[in-house]
Amino acid sequence: MSEQIMKTIRLEKIVLNMGVGKSGDAIEIAKKALDSITGKKSCARDAKATQRDWGVRKGEPIGVAVTVRGDDARQLLTRLFAAIGNRIQGRSFDDFGNMSFGIKEHIDIPGIKYDPQIGILGLEAAITLVRPGFSIRFRSRHKASVGKHHRITRQEAQEFLSREFGVAVV
Repeated sequence: MSEQIMKTIRLEKIVLNMGVGKSGDAIEIAKKALDSITGKKSCARDAKATQRDWGVRKGEPIGVAVTVRGDDARQLLTRLFAAIGNRIQGRSFDDFGNMSFGIKEHIDIPGIKYDPQIGILGLEAAITLVRPGFSIRFRSRHKASVGKHHRITRQEAQEFLSREFGVAVV
């Protein structure tokens, strides 16, 4: 049985995020860590609102993020799954083909060595899966939503990751 072309699922992007909570040297250290993990240039993310209790002002950089797409994303995702033991929680998936998980120590990722200038940092990974035709949500003319039968369900996303990357869903 051949699968329909419009039903094929593919990896669109991986977004890695390190929430630092303060600006200054901590942001630069997190940028170095993400750059060494991905080989891409990361950028700072600003606070959306002021939190007086935490000493954070609106517009102040408090995190670092990088987006990886294409073949680099497939290779990176294989390394990220190896860092968490090729096991993922079922609650990490949503109902639209997305999933996310955290890594407590970035040095757990294969190929990353400990650097005393960086230290040990945690990060979050958000993975987006898509099907052909999903771009109708973002185009400028005739925007539309993806039909409920074309969306990627939680079960389909889990099957895709276990088939393509050998990940066990627990």
